[in-house]
Amino acid sequence: MPSTFAGIEIGKRGIESHTRALTTVGHNIGNAGAEGFSRQRVDLNAAPPLFVPGLSREERPGQLGQGVEVAQVTRIRDLLLESRIVSQGNEQAYWTTRDQQLLNLEQIYNEPTDLSVRTTLDRFWQSWQDLSLHPTELSSRHGVLRRADSLVEAINGRFNRLTELRDIVEDDVRGQVKFINDRSQEISALNAQILKVEAQGDNPNDLYDRRDLLVQQLSMRIDVVTVGRDPNEFTIHSAGIHLVQGQISRQLTTVADPDNEGYSRLMWSDTEDDAFFRGGQLAALLELRDVDLRGEIQKLDLLTVNFIDLVNDIHRRSYTLGGQTNLDFFVELPTIGNIFGNVDRDGDGAVDSSFIFRVSGANQLQLKEQVGLAGTLTLPGPAGPIEIEYFPADTVEMIIERINLSGAEVVARLNHAGQLTIKGMPADDLRNPDFVLRHLEDSGQFLVGYAGILQQSGAAGAFDFAVPNAVEQFRGGDLQFSVAPLQHPAGWIGVNPNVAADPTLVAASATDHPAALSGDGTAALQIASLRTQSVMVGAAATFDDYFASVVADVGLRGQQAREFRATGDAIMKQLTDMRESISGVNLDEEFSEMVKFQQGFAAAARFIAQFDTMIDTIINRMGV
Repeated sequence: MPSTFAGIEIGKRGIESHTRALTTVGHNIGNAGAEGFSRQRVDLNAAPPLFVPGLSREERPGQLGQGVEVAQVTRIRDLLLESRIVSQGNEQAYWTTRDQQLLNLEQIYNEPTDLSVRTTLDRFWQSWQDLSLHPTELSSRHGVLRRADSLVEAINGRFNRLTELRDIVEDDVRGQVKFINDRSQEISALNAQILKVEAQGDNPNDLYDRRDLLVQQLSMRIDVVTVGRDPNEFTIHSAGIHLVQGQISRQLTTVADPDNEGYSRLMWSDTEDDAFFRGGQLAALLELRDVDLRGEIQKLDLLTVNFIDLVNDIHRRSYTLGGQTNLDFFVELPTIGNIFGNVDRDGDGAVDSSFIFRVSGANQLQLKEQVGLAGTLTLPGPAGPIEIEYFPADTVEMIIERINLSGAEVVARLNHAGQLTIKGMPADDLRNPDFVLRHLEDSGQFLVGYAGILQQSGAAGAFDFAVPNAVEQFRGGDLQFSVAPLQHPAGWIGVNPNVAADPTLVAASATDHPAALSGDGTAALQIASLRTQSVMVGAAATFDDYFASVVADVGLRGQQAREFRATGDAIMKQLTDMRESISGVNLDEEFSEMVKFQQGFAAAARFIAQFDTMIDTIINRMGV
């Protein structure tokens, strides 16, 4: 016979179970606005009956039930949907970050028209045009100097703003690294707590939610490739390694990279291997810092160094009012003190490299003339040497065009005297210096006897910057070369202080004949004509082409980022809306559950009260 008090126990279980269910409903309502929270449900099951089938029991039909019990508290979560959100998170964050920073870059180029580099450069050309018409007037020379100062200020200003934006991105990189390290450590700590709770047979739902939220936050910073949910070891795989493996987390560190102007280099703390990420905010910031912003600074430097070289080339061979010549109009500091461009590149106290920016051949060439030669040019490229073949039927113009379209980090043109001029370009690899001719080699005679740049053909006669006094490989005589800048030309360009202090030193005459010195403006006109000449500023033929290509490139990159961001936002919204419909807290639904469990609690309490009355009757009212 079952116990007289069995009904009390059944009622107690009902009260306890519905109390737990009501508490869970309150927990859901309280966390309705909490980020990453998944609604929870209490699974109520019938308690095991008093008698097990197959064993001896009292002679009565059926089994006597023991009420209700809480089987488990589960969270409502779609793990497949969560994995899709994690995968989409790094892509969305990547394009969002690019869009935000490229907008800042566009604002630098959308400077006031009167202060822009292009406007001040146009006014600079116009001032030389005015001087060519009025070479005897000091006011025209003053105008040239004023326009030059405005241009220098505009170039320096844009360089400073680009550098400041790059520094801001660098700070963001360091902040993201700290965030990633903190979150990965917290996830590994959560793994330890979850493992202990699971060992006791419980479901640590709130800890699960917190861990999933941290994983999603990590996926916004780096490309989280896979999330392993092995019951014994939770892992996060990224960038070819296990970022988190159970209770172990790998840490990132940043070190100053001398090849990248001291900007941080991303490494793994334990192995000191470089860390590479393809998605998320961190990858976007590194690309913005080392590709986009570095590239924009290189383009500005490219404009500046070619502009300085071309203006100074004409100004040096021109004459002032007093008949002086060989004066540079612009200067850039600091300069390489060695006239052969010898520098100590590795900092060991001994010169080991030759930094040459430009070399011009000794022979006068004609663009339409067939060279009548065959051979192969070997020039420096972004990923190694680039070979360019030429043939007897090729013209000088065809070979120059082939060089400029080859992707080599040099540019070629014929200068004012018809001499072949080759200049260094910005380097794609951080380990290579900008505006330095790194290698010139010709298996034939085009750069040797024909153009008059190298002394001999083949590898033995090649110019290579990685040795001191490399200019000895150049042919002597009328050959001219100039050393490369040590720092960013755009940040250090200035008007020659001697010329700025004395406007009469502005050279406008192409001859030193006394009768022509004061009235000849030919040199000034030559400088003014640089605006429309094909001067090959990188891939752009003219200065106007350069500005058009730079502005268009920035605009296209910004447009691309905005389009991809909009697409990513739409996909992410769709996924998060689906997750909210599954895991989010619906207050109406929770209120309905609350009423149901409250009624169940009240019924269980009333059942106990009724059973108490029955027992009281048996004990106190049944006499002998």
